[in-house]
Amino acid sequence: MSWHPQYRSSKFRHVYGKAASKEKCYDCVPITHSVHDNHFCAVNPHFIAVVTECAGGGAFLVIPIHQTGKLDPHYPRVCGHKGNVLDIKWNPFNDFVIASCSEDATVKIWDIPKHLLTKNITTPKKELLGHARRVGLIEWHPTANNILFSSGHDYKIMIWNLDTREDVLSNPVKILDAHKDVVLSMSFNTDGSLLATACRDKKIRLIDPRARTVLQEASYKSHRANKVLFLGNMKKLLSTGTSRWNNRQIALWDQNDLSVPLLEEDLDGSSGLLFPFYDSDTNMLYIVGKGDGNIRYYEISPEKPYLSYLMEYRSHLPQKGIGMMPKRGLEVSACEIFRFYKLIPTKSLIEPVSMIVPRRSESYQEDIYPLTTGGQPAMTAQEWLNGVNKGPLLVSLRPGSGPVNSLLQLPESEPPVKSPDLNKSQGGRMSPEEMQKKSEIKDSRNQLKVEERLPRNEHMRLSNGFDVFESPPPKTENELLQMFYRQQEEIRRLRELLNQREVKIKQLELELRNVYMDTGRY
Repeated sequence: MSWHPQYRSSKFRHVYGKAASKEKCYDCVPITHSVHDNHFCAVNPHFIAVVTECAGGGAFLVIPIHQTGKLDPHYPRVCGHKGNVLDIKWNPFNDFVIASCSEDATVKIWDIPKHLLTKNITTPKKELLGHARRVGLIEWHPTANNILFSSGHDYKIMIWNLDTREDVLSNPVKILDAHKDVVLSMSFNTDGSLLATACRDKKIRLIDPRARTVLQEASYKSHRANKVLFLGNMKKLLSTGTSRWNNRQIALWDQNDLSVPLLEEDLDGSSGLLFPFYDSDTNMLYIVGKGDGNIRYYEISPEKPYLSYLMEYRSHLPQKGIGMMPKRGLEVSACEIFRFYKLIPTKSLIEPVSMIVPRRSESYQEDIYPLTTGGQPAMTAQEWLNGVNKGPLLVSLRPGSGPVNSLLQLPESEPPVKSPDLNKSQGGRMSPEEMQKKSEIKDSRNQLKVEERLPRNEHMRLSNGFDVFESPPPKTENELLQMFYRQQEEIRRLRELLNQREVKIKQLELELRNVYMDTGRY
């Protein structure tokens, strides 16, 4: 239980947690009293969904992310399950679609309207009927569109393809039946080709979900795992659980050898479950304890000592569940690198907690915001089922920047522009120097055309017709200042882009003049 590691240099060494003010919390929220070990909360840049108490079935609330303050006691709910809702997850590629599973052995897919809810939603978009007992876990595939995994107390993991017109699905595309007890946790690697599970039989399994084969199995006696997590592209797994002496413990595993953990670290003697969260952009690991008020965070490295303790956020308010905002919903102007939403049932409160890197500058910090996972799928469901593996499509978090990589659609070939035929003036042949200059001019024109089309592509920030960066008018002086700085940064970026284009135009004019002067000499 070492809490005073040696000093090491890191840009995240001074990260601190900052709880939101009272007016930015969600008050009077009837949080569920269920004892099921789950997050009970799901967040995206537009909504926060919370499992709530409901008589005669299961329900959850969907609240717009900017609608803070006291919640109306008669606020509409999503209530179509006949049993308690056990897990909810937003579609990572559609911010207006959410999946839920329940004790009634069903999984339901819901469409959430873009406007405020005015009445209860009782009819799901799709209903998945396949499990014989209650369904406790659901996970969306990280790169393929409309692939959903569900795990039930019938010891089976079912894979569903939602790219169908049917409203009721009873036949999953694949069933994984390698477990002999209830699955407690599921986690995908970066491209979704591997699935790691923690089971109540105290074993961690590494599974190829399409081949339905177990590649690795850990049955280490000194560590009883409850949750398991892939650590990005490091080819390592992290599990949380208890030691032989019932101390809360985290363990680090080599993905290719699960016989013995690389590292074991005892935390404390409390009994609450530990929820792990990993940020692959910053290599930071967050450990959140159920029933605790604190959040521990570490930095992961590929070499020894692997795990470096950074700091601990402390609070006297214990959390029952926790939600996590995707990176594309963070406030980059405040150097926010992670945001939690703590469910505090004793006060019927949802409290946002931001993890912030202290920086003096208000400008965009490129070193703490590398390209991150965007909101577009890398492939279709059928492509993944056919064996294709693709990593996530990346985006930049810089305000005003559009998607990169495959999301950036290059313009189609333009019709040829009429220009003086230099070949005829030279008897149908051109010297190698002139051909090279002509190709350089053509490449410069194409580059200029791509840059001219970039502002149009910036409208791709719209996710299903809803502006990702849309926000209400500022309520406080601090919010007004942040908005002012954001606008100043946008104006500066546009001026730089305009200057670059003017320089490019002048370069092209000089190159054209040089070409015509050279051809005139002959």
